[in-house]
Amino acid sequence: MTLEPIAPERALELYLDHRRNEVAVQTLQSHRSRLRYFVGWCHDQNIENLNNLTGRTLYEYRIWRRNDGDLSKVSEKTQMVTIRVFIKFLESIDAVDPDLHTKVQLPILSASDAVRTEMLDAERAEQVLTYLEMYRYASVRHVILTLAWRTAMRRGAMYALDVHDYDSEEQYIQTVHRKDTGIPLNNQESGERYVALSDEMCELLDDWLADQRPDVTDDAGREPLLASKQGRLHHSTIQHIIYEVTRPCFYTDGCPHDRDVETCEATNRNSVSRCPSSRSPHVRRGAITYWLSEDVPERVVSDRANVSPDVIEKHYDQRGERDKMEQRRGFLDNI
Repeated sequence: MTLEPIAPERALELYLDHRRNEVAVQTLQSHRSRLRYFVGWCHDQNIENLNNLTGRTLYEYRIWRRNDGDLSKVSEKTQMVTIRVFIKFLESIDAVDPDLHTKVQLPILSASDAVRTEMLDAERAEQVLTYLEMYRYASVRHVILTLAWRTAMRRGAMYALDVHDYDSEEQYIQTVHRKDTGIPLNNQESGERYVALSDEMCELLDDWLADQRPDVTDDAGREPLLASKQGRLHHSTIQHIIYEVTRPCFYTDGCPHDRDVETCEATNRNSVSRCPSSRSPHVRRGAITYWLSEDVPERVVSDRANVSPDVIEKHYDQRGERDKMEQRRGFLDNI
């Protein structure tokens, strides 16, 4: 077959356009971010035409990416899986040799490598929420962390919420897949669900809507539930806020890492994720583990958090085996 020459930048543009209607906005942004490293590396290696890619070239990129980014095995595999999908797309447009994607080697993960254990624990979550209720009541920070902790909602789902998705009288919030408006859910239609809310949560949302939420619409004319004066809060802004409020120096007077709060880099607005104690991606894991430890039935947890029991078992449930045994004991006393 005859390959058609293509520059790395053009290949990336075509790939992103191809995936735009297939994946959530957040997923597309993640792919763009990962593949920009590859495009930059191609330039450094004077690779101006991707027709010339080989299995050895892709392996050399893998080694460079691992070392340059100081990546864990999990992160390295995530990066290379995206490369493999990208290469497979290039095969479909006659840009690289057929079956080149099969030569993209992935690191082999052990069971312990594949499972992340970092999470926001219940005690810290309640400390932060107590502080927010007392000093930042009904602020966007208060609303975001409450939604994240009380519902285990994904950031993408929080980003997609509109004001009318919340029903104060019936006390629920609905997640809706809106592909045509550029606000899809990660799990698409299967991510749609009704989430019951407590009296306390409804009071908080009512006060946010009545007193604090800016009166704005997004580019599609929709009213986002989570908003700033500029419009709908972006995924990255939601993540940044959770990083910010889970730093100990935010909700206490000190630092458990013996840092000088006045000079610590993590107090800088653009560096809050560098605090060793901040927990943005791990609130969901912490909430699910807490519900399970409180004997909430696994099916209820699965439905509320929109995650399968198998995935809960592998990636979210951080209870120790002995803790699970003691919980079972409470149900077996009469057997």
